[in-house]
Amino acid sequence: MQVAIYSRNFSPQDQADVQLLIHTLHQRGMQLWIYAPWYEQMHGSIRWPQQPVLFHTAHDLNEKIACMISMGGDGTLLDTLCLVRDKPIPVIGVNMGRLGFLANIGRDMIERMADALLSHDYVIEKRILLHLDASIPLFGEVPYALNDFTLHKKDASSMIRIHAFLNGEFLNTYWADGLIVSTPTGSTAYSLSCGGPILLPEAGGFVVTPVAPHNLNVRPLVVPDDAVISFEIEGRSEQFLCTLDARMETITSDVKMAIRKEDFMLNLIRLQETNFLQTLRSKLFWGIDKRN
Repeated sequence: MQVAIYSRNFSPQDQADVQLLIHTLHQRGMQLWIYAPWYEQMHGSIRWPQQPVLFHTAHDLNEKIACMISMGGDGTLLDTLCLVRDKPIPVIGVNMGRLGFLANIGRDMIERMADALLSHDYVIEKRILLHLDASIPLFGEVPYALNDFTLHKKDASSMIRIHAFLNGEFLNTYWADGLIVSTPTGSTAYSLSCGGPILLPEAGGFVVTPVAPHNLNVRPLVVPDDAVISFEIEGRSEQFLCTLDARMETITSDVKMAIRKEDFMLNLIRLQETNFLQTLRSKLFWGIDKRN
């Protein structure tokens, strides 16, 4: 069984957990593929019972890999989308960060996770992605996102105007600092912090959420995920920011953009004993007040 492991950075405080993961997977007979820059950071800190296969880019991975393990927080797991792309490689996240909506496997569950991977005792959740079409090339080979797409002012200038259209029909002009289009997965991320609703992962739809809108009667809107949402942007500044998850591009008002559902999905592994509602209650501290 071949398993890939990705992480952004190696911290000495994570050494014990990383060593446990490496030892546990090797003990169960798994061949390890390790993200090369991360492997180089760990030089001299981790004992390798067997030399792993190193990978640098998405082109180094093949479909024989049973899964991709993300070691980090939710942002680290979002990075794996740029590696697995449209390959049928499922992803599971070990939470070494803070919140962990996506990377919801605790450090104390590493051995349980390894057993589940070996016995295929898990559930695969298919998460929809959003795709960006633009009048100029943006985001290289990965013009899609798991969490969200955003338009935002670039500097400390005044608010911007974003003209939004739904299937070609005018929707609204948003006078705001920016605008977010999130998937159900991304509804618990940036959109939630700007007042957007929480969608269950299996819910169909995109959430359109303004960032600090000038008009207080402008509210987040849920639209069908088979719709095409297009944008025109203007403001006093010459440049604006456009993002897909944590990746960023600078654009001008001449750029035309449209968001639609991607043709493929990300396969996210969930252990049998965990589910989204448990994660919600845990991460948002629902039910902590025992008076209710």
